[in-house]
Amino acid sequence: MADKYNEHGRKIPQPDPKNFLAPLAPESSVKKVIGIVSGKGGVGKSLVTSLMACKMRQRGYNVGILDADITGPSIPKSFGITGQLTVANEKLLVPRESETGIHIISANLVLEKETEPVIWRGPVVSGVIKQFWSEALWQDIDYMFVDMPPGTGDVPLTVFQSLPLAGIIIVTSPQELVSMIVAKAVNMAKKMNVPILGVVENMSYLECPHCGEKIPVFGESHLDETAAEYGVNILARMPMNVETAKMVDQGKVEYVEAPWLDKAADCVEKA
Repeated sequence: MADKYNEHGRKIPQPDPKNFLAPLAPESSVKKVIGIVSGKGGVGKSLVTSLMACKMRQRGYNVGILDADITGPSIPKSFGITGQLTVANEKLLVPRESETGIHIISANLVLEKETEPVIWRGPVVSGVIKQFWSEALWQDIDYMFVDMPPGTGDVPLTVFQSLPLAGIIIVTSPQELVSMIVAKAVNMAKKMNVPILGVVENMSYLECPHCGEKIPVFGESHLDETAAEYGVNILARMPMNVETAKMVDQGKVEYVEAPWLDKAADCVEKA
């Protein structure tokens, strides 16, 4: 964040971002927090969150997902998890565990019916996210992935200020808007002094099942130019895949093969 000066040329003290961090419960332990962000909706951010969590779990790490997309939670469905969270010690939310042992907290797991709309104002949503972090039993988590709603509003700001992010991954798509989308995410991260691990381009191409040709359904990607312009790494180009979509709909995201995200996983390990 750039230094600011008053009319006398003296530097104006800026608040320390660490002062806004929400504490973990004494019973909890989270080593690294990775945010998954996007400048707009519909680019597959929740899919990338789920697959990255699965990838790190496959590498032997204890993994958690905090679903911060409070009004549009989709993480539990991807993992085939239903029902409500329980409480430990009469105060701490207990994350649900997936079939492979990924710990998950989501708004859909506190609602009586998962189809209920969440009609809450920004401050309430921000408070719920802090509760998911501070008032939950996160046991020995090596990597926590935070699935954020799109944009740069209240919820992303709350996550950036309240959680000790080790870095973020920006998810985008090949359309012409990609430069603006990436720019918004990059600029917010820089203003909040959060490291940018890189960009994942989803729906990058469709692979012909007969000849293996990569077909750019949304036109030629401009990601190389955008990444160079903003000085960010390209971590992956993910294809459109019918089988992946089918398995996610069936709650079997843990059994999706995602070799495209190996580089992204390497980067997260170094964060």
